[in-house]
Amino acid sequence: MITSLIFKKLKNALTDLLPIILVIAFFQIVVLKQPLPQMGDVLFGALLVVAGLSLFVQGLEMGLFPIGEAMAQALARKGSLFWLLSFAFALGFSTTVAEPALIAVCSEAAEIACQGELIDSSRESLRQYAFGLRMSVAFSVGLAILIGIMRIIRGWPIHYLIIGGYVVVMLMTIIAPKEIIGIAYDAGGVTTSTITVPLVTALGVGLASTIRGRSPLLDGFGLIAFASLLPMIFVMGYGLLIFG
Repeated sequence: MITSLIFKKLKNALTDLLPIILVIAFFQIVVLKQPLPQMGDVLFGALLVVAGLSLFVQGLEMGLFPIGEAMAQALARKGSLFWLLSFAFALGFSTTVAEPALIAVCSEAAEIACQGELIDSSRESLRQYAFGLRMSVAFSVGLAILIGIMRIIRGWPIHYLIIGGYVVVMLMTIIAPKEIIGIAYDAGGVTTSTITVPLVTALGVGLASTIRGRSPLLDGFGLIAFASLLPMIFVMGYGLLIFG
């Protein structure tokens, strides 16, 4: 039974990766007309990706989704708005701080800012710039999840909040330093990655399924949209603070 389950997970992961494999093979063989360099390493790496994706999906199903839904339901039944909102903010902040993609992008942004002579070339300046970007994004995601939870509790229409948020993004784009705009827009994407998405989605669905009058389908989703929106605003605000 365990062997069958493992085989099924590996098959599903391979099926998910098959379009990528076909695209690479087509351009390498038909367009470039060259064999793949280091074929052995490529095949071994592909096997590792399949195995890693299988383990990751299984971990989400066994761990992150259940614990996110269970904690949301337990806090909702506790009846304390303060602790529920505190958990929402802390969850958004902590998962974003731990995002590998965000750490990598902030480090790269610091290096590019140094090359563009926007900040000093000292190690401390690079560290402070990257840390400031990372904390700005993490705080904004925590606030975004808090607002999303309030929307579920109060029943606010999601489209009003999203439209209003993007209006603010456009206004901030006009006044923000041009050096920070691209980073700000990218920040909205890198925050919603492997760690944040499963926990935040489970939190919204678990809470919506607990509160009377709320639908997990209609109200449980949408938190990720807030987590993508607010980082753009906060990073542009960080740019205004740093670059004037």
